[in-house]
Amino acid sequence: MLFPVTIIVRHPKENAKKCSVLPLRGRADIDFHIFPVKQPLNLEKYVRLAPEGPELSDADKECGILLLDGSWRWAKAMTKAFEHVPPRSLSGIRTAYPRASKRGTDPDTGLASIEALFVAFQILGRPTEGLLDHYHWKEEFLRLNSQPRR
Repeated sequence: MLFPVTIIVRHPKENAKKCSVLPLRGRADIDFHIFPVKQPLNLEKYVRLAPEGPELSDADKECGILLLDGSWRWAKAMTKAFEHVPPRSLSGIRTAYPRASKRGTDPDTGLASIEALFVAFQILGRPTEGLLDHYHWKEEFLRLNSQPRR
């Protein structure tokens, strides 16, 4: 592997049936942890995918990816625990995941975790084979985002 392992931290209250990244368990390039993480993670030279912050770019090619996987309801607590990891945003991407928040906590521009990971891998030039294989809205997501990124 020519790049750091991607670290995914999942919130324990997240519904496993709705989780878009769980099918990636067992991949050598992805390491899963449950929040709160009991053992410290070495996140030096990692960036955290987030709705705010500078846009993820070619300049981040050597960095590892930290993805916090949980509903937007849990995002604040999870983010607080990883504030020390520089945030990187993704813009211009449309989600195919149907929003159903009863609390109105989903941002309009929010992506499913697997969508964000797929786009991040594309930007950083990492192999995307198999990432979307189990994503129910794969075809719609690819169709919505078929135009080249600016």
